Amino acid sequence: MVAAPAVADAVARAKKMPSLKVGLHLVLVEAKPALPAERVPDLVGPDGYFRIDMARLGFDIAFRPRVRAQLRSEIAAQFEAFAATGLALDHVNAHKHFHLHPMIAAEALAAGRRYGLHAIRVPQEPAAIVDAVEPASSNLGTRLTGQWARVLRHQGRGLVMPDAVFGLAWTGAFDGKRLARLLARLPEGLIEIYSHPATADAFAGSAPGYRYRDELAALVDPAVIAAAASSRHRRCGYADA
Repeated sequence: MVAAPAVADAVARAKKMPSLKVGLHLVLVEAKPALPAERVPDLVGPDGYFRIDMARLGFDIAFRPRVRAQLRSEIAAQFEAFAATGLALDHVNAHKHFHLHPMIAAEALAAGRRYGLHAIRVPQEPAAIVDAVEPASSNLGTRLTGQWARVLRHQGRGLVMPDAVFGLAWTGAFDGKRLARLLARLPEGLIEIYSHPATADAFAGSAPGYRYRDELAALVDPAVIAAAASSRHRRCGYADA
């Protein structure tokens, strides 16, 4: 999130860990734009922050060329800001998976290729595996996401894309028990697992109800570490795939 308040600290920390793979998390809702608000008036609200009405915004992007032009400029600005950090671009994804919108994906892919993009998250989460870990965990929302993910997979052909992504069904509640059970059931292929770890559950910009501390605890849970070590998968970034 290149326009977030703590970006300088995040970049400094990443540079101290050269083996860490860092991607660009495009943000087009519920945050501050990289460009001045007056440059993207149709993307922001009166407070100068991105709009929160994703459905209406998606409609505007699809049918209003003026909005699409502002989107194009903002996406380019975020790629430029990432490039200015000096970090290697491992992959790209988007806040709330908004890059599933075909026109957002098209702009992100066009801009990304100018900056050496070679990998993109395609959020397809196998419902059968999620339900095997914890019955009835998959839902209609994640299944519908899969429909748009297939479109994105077609748009991104030629780039590295994961065969499956886990983190959608349990977003904000990906605790150690779920993660350890998932690691024992991972399918073959290139798999992305994402979570939202933090040292507090409430902070500026936090999502209501998210169990950030539980997700952090999951990543250092001995049972999770053991499950990862015994998995037939190796840990890597997209750049290593």
